[in-house]
Amino acid sequence: MTAMRNFEELVAEADAVSVDGWDFSWLDGRATEQRPSWGYQRAMGERWARAGAALDIETGGGEVLAGAPAVPPAAAATESWPPNIEKATRLLNPRGIVVVAHSGEPPLPFADAAFDLVTSRHPVRTWWDEIARVLVPGGSYFSRQVGPASVFEVVEYFLGPQPQESRRGRHPEDARKAAEAAGLEVVDLRVETLHTEFFDIGAVVYFLRKVIWMVPGFTVDQYRERLRELDQQIRRDGPFVATAARFLIEARKPR
Repeated sequence: MTAMRNFEELVAEADAVSVDGWDFSWLDGRATEQRPSWGYQRAMGERWARAGAALDIETGGGEVLAGAPAVPPAAAATESWPPNIEKATRLLNPRGIVVVAHSGEPPLPFADAAFDLVTSRHPVRTWWDEIARVLVPGGSYFSRQVGPASVFEVVEYFLGPQPQESRRGRHPEDARKAAEAAGLEVVDLRVETLHTEFFDIGAVVYFLRKVIWMVPGFTVDQYRERLRELDQQIRRDGPFVATAARFLIEARKPR
């Protein structure tokens, strides 16, 4: 855990550091999150090693995909945020993975039945019909996703109580139904809730700058007083505790 510097120092540092990519190593020693038991990166890498043609959707900065032990002969990744596109290109192109700039909205820029494997870690939204379209018969979609009301303790600290419908969003059973409606067979669905702790206010600022959909439009200036109150709470009571929700889903296109 970092030494507890004063509020202004912690906030200024967290507000200045780059949040490009999907690497959270800046939070080492400042925040912790339990890891799901299923080991998504390892399991994804095993599937990529066996695939003939694979696509990773919303690859971020390419950090997760870059850890795959082997890459199929045809490999692509999509990303929408320009700083991430640049970072992912640097990481993935040398491995033979083409990074395609894409808005994240349908349609995917690929032909029908182009891939036997599609993966995605923490997609903003899963376009099931498009995934079904680009998969070959017998192909699979493998994804780790954010579950309902994940880290809502942080969200509600800044935004106040959220409506029940927003707590229902990203429910794994809704994902199952959507996959089946697109003609896919769900072969695995696992759900876990995970303990998360923020040890200083800088960790909270960094998290909200990086995970931009948690508190939309978050800036330090807009929430400075609320941040100051949370800083005092952490100093007085210890780490700010939240609960993350994650689910793993694997769906197959019938032959």
